[in-house]
Parts: sequence; structure tokens; C-alpha cells
Amino acid sequence: MLGTSVLATAFGTTGLPFTQDTAQAQTVATAQDSAPSYALSMHGDIALPADFKHFPYTNPAAPKGGNITYGVVGTFDSLNPFVLQSMRTTARGMFNDADFGNLMFETLMQRSANEPFTLYGLLAERVETDDARSFIEFTLNEQAKWSDGNPVTPEDVIFTYEILTEKGRPPYNARMNRIAKIEKTGERGIRFTFNDKADREFPLLLASTMPVLPKHAVDPETFGKASLKPPIASGPYIVKTVKPGERITYQRNPDYWAKDLPSRSGFSNFDTITIEYFRNETSYFEAFKKGIVDVYVDGSPNHWSKAYDFPAVKQGKVIKDTFVKGTPANMLGFVFNTRREKFADVKVRRALSELFDFEWTNRSLFSGQYDRMASFWQGSELSSVGRPASEGEKQLLAPYQDKILPETMDGTWRPTTTNGSGHDRAPAKKAYDLLEQAGFTFENGVAHTPEGTRLSFEIMTRSVDEEKLALAYKRNLARLGIVAEIRSADDAQYQQRLQNFDYDMIIGALTASLSPGNEQWMRWGSGSRDASGSFNYPGAQDPAIDAMIEAMLAAKDRPAFTDAVRAFDRLLISGSYYLPLYYLPKQQVARWERIKIPQKTSLYGYQFPTWWTETTSVN
Repeated sequence: MLGTSVLATAFGTTGLPFTQDTAQAQTVATAQDSAPSYALSMHGDIALPADFKHFPYTNPAAPKGGNITYGVVGTFDSLNPFVLQSMRTTARGMFNDADFGNLMFETLMQRSANEPFTLYGLLAERVETDDARSFIEFTLNEQAKWSDGNPVTPEDVIFTYEILTEKGRPPYNARMNRIAKIEKTGERGIRFTFNDKADREFPLLLASTMPVLPKHAVDPETFGKASLKPPIASGPYIVKTVKPGERITYQRNPDYWAKDLPSRSGFSNFDTITIEYFRNETSYFEAFKKGIVDVYVDGSPNHWSKAYDFPAVKQGKVIKDTFVKGTPANMLGFVFNTRREKFADVKVRRALSELFDFEWTNRSLFSGQYDRMASFWQGSELSSVGRPASEGEKQLLAPYQDKILPETMDGTWRPTTTNGSGHDRAPAKKAYDLLEQAGFTFENGVAHTPEGTRLSFEIMTRSVDEEKLALAYKRNLARLGIVAEIRSADDAQYQQRLQNFDYDMIIGALTASLSPGNEQWMRWGSGSRDASGSFNYPGAQDPAIDAMIEAMLAAKDRPAFTDAVRAFDRLLISGSYYLPLYYLPKQQVARWERIKIPQKTSLYGYQFPTWWTETTSVN
């Protein structure tokens, strides 16, 4: 039964109401008609029963104790991941970290890595919504507490939306524009009612990607600034020590409130987690060889096959694991910054894409161990490559036929294939013809823009491996008299230029999942083109793209969703925003033998938060 005795509060800076009205009989009746649930999924495909004990990819019997040290390349100068000032320089692991999860801050619900997009209870023990998803209501777990012992309350949730709207970074600062009101419904209830700007995925994002912050421990005056002060949070770890730019150590909170929760069973097994920062991959790997770092994620097939001849491997002290995941491969490609006039014409982007010789590069640099990337959802049912468009896709794309390559519609499109000689004339001729169609001219073997200047651009890189790849591409560009200058940048400079879109071309990566959603606005939406800190690296600004994202988010069942994503894929491919490179069909991770892993790999691959050690000894 929903509580009806509540106090009124005001949102403050946004002007949107946080109301708690005892007279809202219709609201209460609607909520009561919706059966409370322990889980929520994007398309109704919940895999686990209400009495589940743990996720299938965890080991609930994993012992607690010991330590682990991870390594990352980069730097950090803040422990506040929610503000623009420290967006790209926050210590890893604080919140929503792709590898380390949420060590400090938590969300209302926990996403299962074994399902496309299903959430189970965490800070909220129950969730309610209607078929239209016009609202979502959470009941907080009465055991939920902050690391200082104070309870997590609906007021904390309300405060979080207030402070992040006023001072947070994208996407947190923009979410209130889709919320009509927030109400406290009883001692532990919190209800969000949405306006017409919200979509079907939005309630799940509130539940799984929005942090909850402690109102009593956050100073609104200083929140917008980067900070190295260890925060009060509700997660399984607290900050033990910090050495900015070099190292952060987290210590498991023995009083962690959710340690017996089914959605946290088998997680957070180490007493301490240390993340060491390195200037480059070489120093990172050397530290791993010496046992300073316990785990090394290896994305290079050449390195994987040739670099592990040191004694610890031969003695069985270092183990090489491969994991096969069931999700799309992450997109990796040369990214054209269409904010630059030289890349504004899609014919130019298509022409330059013809000049990357994957077959030669794969054989010469990588011993032929990579597969060619083609789709933004490579290797999954969401990929459009090799599939003729369905009737649903044709209807979605009908208004935008001028933006679509016909071969993407009939399923015959593939990235350019060469003979692997490094001197294939056919792709060069196709690129030549496309550039001529775009108004370019060729004089003495040199490509000139319609304005008469030589076609040249800079490729910004941040590692030796990226530099080698750029050099291989530069070699083929030179065949048509196109100049590519390669500029290596240190991590700080690279991140600054990335945030300000100050580059011609980069080698960019996009994570992929079986449930793409609102994050696509920050990658492709017109509104993110000029938003500082967005992930719209190519500067896309196209009503057709916006329409595909809207269709994807409006889909009520899996078939409609699949149609929308495939149509979106065809549009992105046709736009040549990325020159697709390659991917590994498996994940490669080396670990010291004392680090143990679960038997089952999740749908999304390895999950560091589920690993453990059998001993408390230190390397």
C-alpha cells in the first residue's frame, strides 16, 4: 500500500515541482493497479525468477579477502565523476566504470550482464510502472545505507536530480527535462512522472545509470568542481588512499549494506582494489610481468601471441584466458570530424574510406588475426550487414532514401576488399572517381579541393599501435596525392582536444550492446554535435539519424526494436562517419594465477567485479 502522508518540497533551481499531494487519488489508484515487481526489462524478457539467489555468471561461494591490482593507461585528478570539470580525469571505478563497475556510488537497480537489458533490485527493492511507461515508482530497500551509516532516503534521490541538473555533466544534467514531477510516496517511495519528451527506455536509465548522492554529505556550493576528497557513498568500497595521477586504492566496506542481496551475491570479493596508472601500454605490461599488476587486458593479437614468453607464464604462474561474449563487437574506426569543411561531403568520406587496405594491414601488422569491422553492431542480430532490409526498416527509411546507399538496403554492402598487395588499383580508382564527383581535381598526382588547395588532414593518435595504423593508412592516401600528418598527443592533451572536438581525424571506439538506447543521442544526436564532452566524435547532425534513434526508443517489442536498430545501422554506414577497422572475435585477458574467475562467462564477457583470490598474500 502506498503511503499518503508526505511533506511538500520544492525543486529549487529548475523550477520543476517535487510534489507530495495527499489528494492525488487517481495517481495512487494507477500505482496500485500496477503490481509491484522485483525486476524491469526493456522488452519484457526477464530471465530470473523473483526468488533468484545470484546472477548465473557469479560464484556465490567466492571467498572474501585478499587484494587485486589493476592497471590503466592515463591519469586522474578528481574523485567526482559527475561534473564536466573532471569528466575525463576522474579516478576509475567510482561509478559506471566499464571494467570495474560501481565501487563507490550505486544506482536504484542493478543491470544483469547476462540479459540484453534487465534490471534487478539494488537501492530500490521494488519497482512499478505502467504499459505506457508514463511513470516509474521505486520503493527503497530499508537496509540501504551510506558508508557513514545514515539511511538512503527519497530526499537523497530528489537532491541528486536537483544538484545534477544544476551542476552535473552530460547526460545527468539534461534528464530533468523529461520528468514532469517527482513525488515522495511514503517513507521509502519515490515516483517519477514523465512528460512527452521521455521514451520507453528512459525509466530504465533512471534506474540503472543515474547515481544516488547523499544530501547530507554533499556541499552544493563546491559540487561543480573537481575534488580529491573521498566521498560518502553507498557502494561496496570506500576510498583508502589516493595519489593523484598515479594510484587509487579502494577498501571493501565490511558494513556494506547490500552484501547479502541476490543482485550483489558473488561480487566485491577483494578486501582492497588498487588501480595503478601508467603513461603507456609498454610500462603497464612491464608492471604486469613483474607482478605489480595482477591483470592485463590485451587487445593486440600480435602481442598476445608473442609477448608472453617470460618465466611466470612458463611456470604456470600467469594464465592466459580468452572469453567469448554474446554481444556486438565494439566499433573501432578512423573517425571523420565532419565539423571540418574538408570532411563535410559524404562523397569525400566514402572516397577516403576506399583507401584503407585492411587485407594488407591485417597481414603485415597483425599476422592476419583480426576480422574486418563492418557494422556498428557487428556479429549480432542487430547488424544490418548481409541482411536485406525488412518491410519495417523500409518504412522507417522511406523519407530518407537520398541518404542511403542502395547496397546497404539489399544486404550486399561490404567494406572495400583489396587483393592484399598494398597496391590494389581498383579501390584507388573508385576513390579517384568519388573525389572528382565531389569537385576535386588532380594535378601531377596531387589531389586538390574544389577551392584549389591540396587535400591534407591530421590524424591524432595516442599510442604506438595507433601510430602504426595511421602510418599504414597514410601510405595508401599518398597514392592519390593526399597528405596525412600524424600527430601523437599525450593523454592530457588528447582528452582536452577530444572534449573540444579539436581534431581532423582520430581512431575512435564505441561500445556496443544488445540494447542500444539513449546513449545514442550523445553519440549521434543533432543536439550533441556541439555539446562539449559529448561522444559525437564525427559531429553528426542529421534529422534522419534523430528519427532512427526515436524509433529505436519507441519500440515496444523486440522485432520492432531490431528493425529500428538495423535501419539506424544502414544509415550510419551510408554516412561514412567512421572508416570501420577491425575487431577481435574474443576477449584476451592475462592474470596471475592467484586471481580466480567464475566458470560461466556472462553475455557481456568477463566481469572483473565477480573475480576473487584464494589467498591474502601480496605479490
